[in-house]
Amino acid sequence: MRIGERAQACAVSRDTLRFYELRGLITSQRSANGYRHYPAEMVQLVLYIKTAQRLGFSLGEIGSSVGTLWQSAAPDQAVTRLLQDKLTLIETRINELDLLRQELQLRLGQACPLNP
Repeated sequence: MRIGERAQACAVSRDTLRFYELRGLITSQRSANGYRHYPAEMVQLVLYIKTAQRLGFSLGEIGSSVGTLWQSAAPDQAVTRLLQDKLTLIETRINELDLLRQELQLRLGQACPLNP
């Protein structure tokens, strides 16, 4: 299918597909007239990318893991590990932000908040 048809099937814009292709997340074949043609399984891949983005993964993170996941013998387990790792990272960041908030609240009560 051509780009417009795949974009519609994925509920994304043509520009999104072009951007994903530029980033190396998806691939297309070019016909003699220069039109992009995308394989049917690309829809599933784009939906995976969009879901991963909603779950807080950057395109860089997605790009570094998508090939491994796509070719994994046990993709469900690989995705579960990836999600567990992301959750651990988020929980660590939340703890760091909580400590930062406490430090800021403490400093707001001082005469000169930037003194060590």
